[in-house]
Amino acid sequence: MLTNRQLQILQVIVDDFVSSAQPVGSRQISKKNGINFSPATIRNEMADLEELGYLEKTHSSSGRVPSEKGYRFYVDHLLKPKTMSMKDVGIVQSIFQNQIIEIEQVIRQSANILSDLTTYTTILLGPNVGNHRVKKFQLIPLSEQAAVAIVVTDNGHVENRMIKLPKGFDALDIEKTVNILNDRLVGVPILELQSKLELETLEVLRQHIRTADSLLQSLKNMAKVEKESEVYFAGKMNMLNQPEFHDLNKIRMFMDLMDKKSQIISLFHPEDDNIHIRIGSENNHLAMEDCSVITTTYSIGEDQTGSIAIIGPTRMDYQRVISLLELMRSGLSNTLTMKLKDGK
Repeated sequence: MLTNRQLQILQVIVDDFVSSAQPVGSRQISKKNGINFSPATIRNEMADLEELGYLEKTHSSSGRVPSEKGYRFYVDHLLKPKTMSMKDVGIVQSIFQNQIIEIEQVIRQSANILSDLTTYTTILLGPNVGNHRVKKFQLIPLSEQAAVAIVVTDNGHVENRMIKLPKGFDALDIEKTVNILNDRLVGVPILELQSKLELETLEVLRQHIRTADSLLQSLKNMAKVEKESEVYFAGKMNMLNQPEFHDLNKIRMFMDLMDKKSQIISLFHPEDDNIHIRIGSENNHLAMEDCSVITTTYSIGEDQTGSIAIIGPTRMDYQRVISLLELMRSGLSNTLTMKLKDGK
């Protein structure tokens, strides 16, 4: 159990190191408001905190920096709520006051805003695409043998596929096909599209289009969607501005990780309504040993969720990031649920 004096000193060291990225010395601490201990007393307490594993001493300075254990204690016991400035609140809320049509656009813009406000890397997971339902089909001819098939879902997700058209497939056939697809398949879950095409739509297509069987395989390719969440990045390069990432090997490992979707998704905490913080080795990846990841979820309607992650150095401004995530989560959930109800 840490004494009140040790708690006070640890909090000052974490707060100062977060803002300066420089080791914190006893003399620096003694000048803080509310600190009534001599530099000698502070040095003794810092030595004890180092022995207990909460601080580390750098080779280049007599000052101390928080250890991973120190950050974890700080996050769990010393972190205080931070009131957001009116400017930051206004920037976040501007996303939700915009008349952005598609849900995906709202999510992408949210990632950009969070990255700009934190100067860290932001990742948003959209809802699982497999949970979407078809809202509309379109076929746009490019040539006599090719067209772009567009599937729009109830969540505003848009899938574009190049498809091959059968020989002799004309404008009237395109119009008939689009009408049949929209009549028979609107409201069908994305994951069921391929089976519904073959079992319920093919016979109707055969009645009106002589090349229906040749068209079927192209339509099935159009309906093929991975059962995964969409991943939206912002500020990947922001980590390069952090002092901890001036090491070329660290940069290479981090950027390599950012390119691997399955490993990125593993950084997110199982879905619930809480904010979760993983520090350094808790991320179970060598590329993340100097990083902290703060995650939370947002909701879209009653049965769909997405996730938000902020990745920064372990020397992260935890108070600010958590406050921003709370604000963004609430705004996203309310806005996207309304858009879903409005059919946008």
